Amino acid sequence: MELITLNIKGISYSQTQTGAYALLLSEEDGKRQLPIVIGAFEAQSIAIALEKELKPPRPLTHDLFKTFADRFQLKVTKVIIHKLIDGIFYSSLICENNDKEEIIDARTSDAIALALRFNAPIFTYPNILDKAGIELQKSTMKEKQTEDEQIEDVDYFEEESSENELSHLSQNQLNELLNKAVKEENYEKAAKLRDEISKRS
Repeated sequence: MELITLNIKGISYSQTQTGAYALLLSEEDGKRQLPIVIGAFEAQSIAIALEKELKPPRPLTHDLFKTFADRFQLKVTKVIIHKLIDGIFYSSLICENNDKEEIIDARTSDAIALALRFNAPIFTYPNILDKAGIELQKSTMKEKQTEDEQIEDVDYFEEESSENELSHLSQNQLNELLNKAVKEENYEKAAKLRDEISKRS
């Protein structure tokens, strides 16, 4: 199956989940983006790897793995986000050791932190992007809601963001909130909205 290359676009702090961050990946030759909720430690590790000049005083866990792998001639050649179940992304590290390829299961956040340290490309499959990708588009449909109603819906989502509360919103309301979340770079909120939209399709 065809693989789609993903690039890291940014990391944002979760406004609704303490200690969580949203990692945003974007497809290389397209407009879709893939938000993934990750923990604080993994977010820090990815951020440090993105800032090439920033070196922690002691090696982080992913730095230690890189040193260990280099010592034993193990190289991560690519990362593939290959599965999405109940909002959880599953990834694999494709590794080489003495011309032998090995596939290692990994959490997506760890896989991306390692991909950065090995300069390995990140891929996913079209069906993952079809299901979980989001795209900021200008609305081409005339909305029936007034501007005041739209603002009320946004405030409503800020206060009540559980899956049960989202289920009461219309498809148009969800799409509007999704566009707003992406525009404001609130990718963790966008991921929740995307999951609710996906359930209905």
